[in-house]
Amino acid sequence: MPFGIEVTKQALDDFEKIQEYMFLAKKENATETYAKLKEKYLTLKALLNVSGVNMTDIDRIKE
Repeated sequence: MPFGIEVTKQALDDFEKIQEYMFLAKKENATETYAKLKEKYLTLKALLNVSGVNMTDIDRIKE
């Protein structure tokens, strides 16, 4: 697998996990944890956008 695709796949996997953790943090009202996760979420989202990934269907955080 080419290096760029490996990086994108890892970012997609991480993005999915971060979203799950964000939903849990919000459910538990863990505001500090949510804020920290959101920083990572935004970084991964920017990386995926630059990589040309269409975020429409995979971004479940609506805020």
